[in-house]
This record gives sequence, structure tokens and C-alpha cells, in this order.
Amino acid sequence: MDISIIIVNYNVRFFLEQCIRSVYGAKDGLAIEIIVVDNHSVDGSVQMIKEKFSDVILIENKENVGFSKANNQGIHLSKGKYVLLLNPDTVLQEDTLIKCFQFMETHADAGALGVKMFDGKGNFLPESKRGLPTPIVAFYKIFGLSKLFPKSKIFGKYHLTYLDKNTNHVVDVLSGAFMFIRKEVLDKIGGLDEDFFMYGEDIDLSYRIKKAGYHNYYLSETSIIHYKGESTKKSSINYVLTFYKAMQIFADKHFSNSYAHVFHFMIYIAIYFRAGLSIIHRFFKRLLIPLSDIAFMSFFILLFAFWYEKNYKLSENYYDRNLLYISVIAYSCLMVLNVYFQGGYEKHPKYKNILQGNIIGLLMVLSIYALLPENLRFSRGIILAGSIIAWLYFTLSRWLYFFIGVKNYSYLSSVLPKNILIVGDEEEFERVKKIIQNSPVSINYIGLIKTSETQTSTNPYFSGYLKDIEEIIRLEKIDEVIFCTKQLNMQNIIEWMIKLSYLPVHYKIAHPDELYIIGSNDIHSQGELYSLDFKTILLPENQRKKRVLDILLSLITLVLLPFIIFLFKQKKQLIKNIFEVLLGHKTWVGLGKFKDEYLPKLKPSVLFIGKLKGYDERADKAKELSYLYCKHYQPYNDLLAFFRLFHLIDHE
Repeated sequence: MDISIIIVNYNVRFFLEQCIRSVYGAKDGLAIEIIVVDNHSVDGSVQMIKEKFSDVILIENKENVGFSKANNQGIHLSKGKYVLLLNPDTVLQEDTLIKCFQFMETHADAGALGVKMFDGKGNFLPESKRGLPTPIVAFYKIFGLSKLFPKSKIFGKYHLTYLDKNTNHVVDVLSGAFMFIRKEVLDKIGGLDEDFFMYGEDIDLSYRIKKAGYHNYYLSETSIIHYKGESTKKSSINYVLTFYKAMQIFADKHFSNSYAHVFHFMIYIAIYFRAGLSIIHRFFKRLLIPLSDIAFMSFFILLFAFWYEKNYKLSENYYDRNLLYISVIAYSCLMVLNVYFQGGYEKHPKYKNILQGNIIGLLMVLSIYALLPENLRFSRGIILAGSIIAWLYFTLSRWLYFFIGVKNYSYLSSVLPKNILIVGDEEEFERVKKIIQNSPVSINYIGLIKTSETQTSTNPYFSGYLKDIEEIIRLEKIDEVIFCTKQLNMQNIIEWMIKLSYLPVHYKIAHPDELYIIGSNDIHSQGELYSLDFKTILLPENQRKKRVLDILLSLITLVLLPFIIFLFKQKKQLIKNIFEVLLGHKTWVGLGKFKDEYLPKLKPSVLFIGKLKGYDERADKAKELSYLYCKHYQPYNDLLAFFRLFHLIDHE
């Protein structure tokens, strides 16, 4: 056995599947084994492995035992000359395994090897090569000196930013996302230290490899994509505490007492410093927009109040100033609060939520106004005008947020259609287009990019050839590019992602015969998952619920049969349906006679779910409703359909 690839998975099913496929694509004649250690995922990862990758060695943990212990479980079973510790949120090039294998074979001093890593937008990840986090190096990193002076050999030691990323180097620390390790070294020094639950275990292992007399190498000749899941959590206090606790464990283990004390001191400074930054960041992130809304809304309402009292009350000081200021600020706060509770401050809010918040806010203000004593009621006119000002403010400000780049708070980002390019041939284009069109995404423009100029096309969606993709992206204002691996290998895809990384475009990867398309800058912000994966209805728990519901409805119908049979014309068929459902040959509600190559094979059903909307199996909308039924299956939908379509249960 040449290589044992160990992947620890926790609730990232789609990324895991893509990762495994890329490993098989990089096999290149090597004898490999893949060991997946699942840390009690609940997203169907285990079932997916069993169904699609029967030759993968699967370890099913009954709890999340952590990254280190799970990897050690895999290492214990491994038989390869080399062990690759690989994150599930990675995609390998076709030459990655063979180049790593050949490098290790020709460098007897190499204990472990890392490669060049890029994120999901083609940006180089600096943690591909790192220095040892000594107290002084950690100090430079914590206080930002390493970012200010990246080319300095003094300040740039944490990520070794002064070293050319396109050249091979001996480094101190490799990333746990991809560690290609000589098995005899692991046998000599032991596996990962299980005191590290998450973070720091790769630093510890890299350091122990060095102490054993081996070198850690950074190999620049091959690349991988790493979606880098932890990136979105680094502003959280929990991340700060977990990461720096790992650093404390490392210091206690490897540094002398006096050195460790210095390191501890640095760590405590780092915790307070980073925690403070995290609190400030969270404050501004969560409250800056609402506080700005209160301030601007109050300002515009006050402007109207001053104009109103001058032109209609014929006095510039008609209203008591203290009462006016307090009332207007309270009014704005209530408006913002109601918009918040209606979901107007969620990521990509819907306009109707903002409008609902405005309406409820107005009703609440009017109710409070009616209960106030006479001396505190200043003006119903200003209240009504204020609601219009608030509505205009929320509408226009969200437009402005969108165009200045604060898109998370803008309803436009959730409704504006996308411009998408699909790189592949006609067959893959049609397959991918179908997946996108049956996903909840609005499309303005969709184009086909062919990989070779020798491939002519009469497809009306044809936009051009791959060599011109940069110009096409700019011309058509493309938001997203989907690469089809049937026409492009991963090396080509990664090269294009790197080349186009300066453009504000997102990338996704479509594998042949798969019913989903994923891709993102990081694993926790994958954006839309375009999917025709209808495993929801096939989940064991849903199949059990569906079967129990079928039995209950059949028994109830059977008991009531003497009283209701006269309501139906096809009495024999009704009785036949009841017993066929009871025996499990049919189900009451399902896809009827509708069939589609992408849908799962289900039991024949008496009732077609589409009839709830008045469609039969031949209607154009039947496909969409069938997809939604399978993808978002709930037993409640079956119950609702059964009672609403009860008059049809005698149909064949």
C-alpha cells in the first residue's frame, strides 16, 4: 500500500463527497486506501459513504471525539507507506498524490510534506507554510506586525511570508488540512496528541517531526483547494479561547519552564487583546447598522417636524423641544426594533419583512400614543409622516447599502438575478442548467463556455471559449462561474481560479452525474447549494414516518369504510388501495405516475402531490412540485394532501 488517506468528517457531506472524488481522480496508478472517520455527523454523511463509496474504510464514532483522536483512529488502521491527513473541505489536483509520493521517495530526510493551498476564490492561503510560533513570533502575529511587514525575515516568520510561495522550502509547521507524512515517522514519534481537541495539533506534530531529526517540506509544484472552514469563526471569542488554549498546551509541552511562562504571558495578552477586538467587532457588526438607522431616521423625522411646525403651526417652537427629541428617538427605536423582530436585519432580508416591521411599528406607536396623557401627545401628523419617512428611509438605505457593498443588509441581494457561466460541453451545460433552474436562485443570464475552439456550437446560450472567459466575465458582469470536471481536470480548474482570483466572481464545481453543485470561499459560507439531491425523502427516519402515517390513515379509512363507501364510485378500487397501502405495496401520497430521471424511485402512490395545486402528472408544473416534495419532504404534507384529496382515494 502506497498511501493511506485519512479524512475526519463532521457534518460536511457535500464537501466530503467532492473531496473523495478528487482523491480518486488523483490516484494515478498508486495503491491507496481512503479511511473516513466520521465524528457523529447528522447530515447523511455516513449513508452517502455507504451508498457511493463502498471501498472506503468507514469508522462511525458515536460522538464528536475531536480532530486528533479521530485521526489517530485512522492512523491505527492505516497500511500505507505514507499517511495523508486530509480535511474534507479540500479538492486535490490530479497530480497531487503522485508528486508528493515522488518527492518523499527522493528525499529521505523528509518526515512530512505540505502543498500550495488556495481558497475557493483562488486566493493563496498563507498557512500553507508556517514558522514555529515562539513567543516573539506570536507577538508579531497577535499585534499585526506580520501583516504590516510581510516580506521581513523578522516580522514575517509566522506565515513565512518572506519566502517565495512558488518555490519549495524547508519549513517548521505544516497545515493539518493536508499533511503527507512518512508512516515510519508516525510509528516512531506517535500520532497526534489528543490533548489538542481542535487547533494546534498540526503545530505539535510538525514540531515533533523536526525534533525526531526529519524535515518538513513545503511543495510548491502542486496545488489544492481548501475551503478553510474556520475562517469565518476567527472573530469569535470562543475561537480565540480555543486556539490560545491549544497554544498553552504546546508551550507547556515543548518549552522550558521560563520560556513557557513567557509564552503564557504572551498568550494572556493575546486573549484579552483579541477578545477585546472581537467584542468591538461584534458590536459594530451587529449594532452599527441599527444605530445608524435610528440616528438617520430621527434626523429626517426631526427635519420634517421643524418644517411642519413652521409651515402649519406657524411657530418655530410650537412643540416642546425635550418632548419632541425624546418622542422622535423613541419612535425611531420602536421602528427599528420591530423591523429587527420581523427579520429585517437578518442576512439578505426580504423586503416584505422590512415593510411588515414598519407597519407593526406604526400600529404600536399609535397604540402607545392613545394611552398617553394629553400633555405628552405632541402630534399625530408627525407620527403618520414619520411612518412614511421610515418606509422611505429603509427602502432607499437598503438600495444604497447594496451599491456600496454592504449587501448582507440589503433585500436586493436576495432578489436580484444572477449572471452565470457554465464551462463545459452542451450535455453538461444542460444537466447543470437543469440543477440550477430547479434550485431557489433567480437567473438573469446563463452562458455556455466551451473549453476548445475546435468545438463549434449552435446552442443559443453559447457565450464563447475558455480563453476569452476574462473578457466575457467583465462584459456580461458575471457573478458566478461553474466548472464542469467532465471537460476540465482539477488542475485546469485551480489554475483558472487562480488566474481569475482578482475578479469579484464566485466559483463552483460540477462533477459528472452528481445532483448538486457546491463551492464557496469557505466551508461555512457556501452560499446557494444548487442541488437535485432528494435524499430527504429517502432518509430512514422519514421513510419510517411515511410508513407509519400510511398505516394509520389506512386503518382509519378501513374503520370508517361502512360509513363512507357510498361516497365513492370505484368501491372495489378503494378497498384495493387501502389493503395495498397497508401491505406496503403502495403509499397514499407521492409522485403518482410522474417520472423523471433525476427523481428517486418511490413506491407507486394513490394520490399525486401536485393535485394540491390542481396539476396532473402531465402538467409543466408537475416537475417542479415533484422536486420540491422530494427535496423538502415532511409527513405533514402527506397528511394535508390526504385530507384535501380524500375524494380521489378510489382512483387507480
